Amino acid sequence: METRYKKSRQREKMLELLRATESHPSADWIYERLKKDFKNLSMGTVYRNLGILIDQGFVRKIDFGSTFDRFDANVTRHYHFVCEKCGAISDVEMPFDDALNRKAGRVGNFEVRSHRIEFFGVCRKCGK
Repeated sequence: METRYKKSRQREKMLELLRATESHPSADWIYERLKKDFKNLSMGTVYRNLGILIDQGFVRKIDFGSTFDRFDANVTRHYHFVCEKCGAISDVEMPFDDALNRKAGRVGNFEVRSHRIEFFGVCRKCGK
């Protein structure tokens, strides 16, 4: 059963902000950019709305085991690169490999439904 949510200007603005950036921001980054437009905005409201956007399938939470979650409005299946120096997260522009699901399933005798791959290293900015 699909949960229905009331329309929210804050949530719409949050989604617009996430779709306009490729930086995979934290909730704090989102809060800092929206607080001037919404005087009563709290971190609780940001997290609650992010949860709704995730539930609706508009946003994905990226958990790399860091101290705070990052968020991505690109919900298509894709890979990420994480800079080990500055923590920047970038999309990796390469085709998603569905064959990996089948291969892992055959090797382990599982039913693999999806996979997640992250690449780690040093970004161009930090490598200079």
